[in-house]
Amino acid sequence: MGSATSELPSRRTPLNDTAETGLKIVVVGGFGVGKTTLVRSVSEIRPLNTEEVMTQAGVGVDETGAVAAKTTTTVAFDFGRISLNERMVLYLFGAPGQQRFWFLWDRLFSGTLGAVVLVDTRRMDDSWYAIDRLEHHRTPFVVAVNRFDDDGVRHSLDEIRQALALPAHVPMVDCDARVRQSGKDVLLTLVNHLHDMALAQEATL
Repeated sequence: MGSATSELPSRRTPLNDTAETGLKIVVVGGFGVGKTTLVRSVSEIRPLNTEEVMTQAGVGVDETGAVAAKTTTTVAFDFGRISLNERMVLYLFGAPGQQRFWFLWDRLFSGTLGAVVLVDTRRMDDSWYAIDRLEHHRTPFVVAVNRFDDDGVRHSLDEIRQALALPAHVPMVDCDARVRQSGKDVLLTLVNHLHDMALAQEATL
């Protein structure tokens, strides 16, 4: 991505006394797609990161071709928190992207109400596993296309939807994981999607 930096919280923001609803949200996607950046940019607390410096041990194991400048990697999960309003709080868990850590995903999905799948259009094939596991767990999700500055081909959302074989009911949005408001808009899209699904289910009862 470009030179823009994440808008990190300058101080620790205490949880509002009026908060009554907490939602667990998981951010998933391929290696180096921007999951840690998204959690870091939107979190109102200093996020918990389990990033480690990449070493020679990862050569030939982690595919870094499209993210050659990446020097660290998440080895467990990222955690952050954002209050959407006075009553609703989202607890964010960023899943590790490398295939060798995928065994953690199923446990991380436990108790999750919804998920964000981050997509890098230069490596769309890396999104398949995330989508497959979410569908397996019947976890609602939205797809956020993290636009990278060095992506020479800007595919439309319709083209990306077709490439990923996503059904029409799955929301898709563009985003810049570095920018707090952009990340917040992604999370609001997910919350609205969960709300619409709940209303639709009530209508069938």
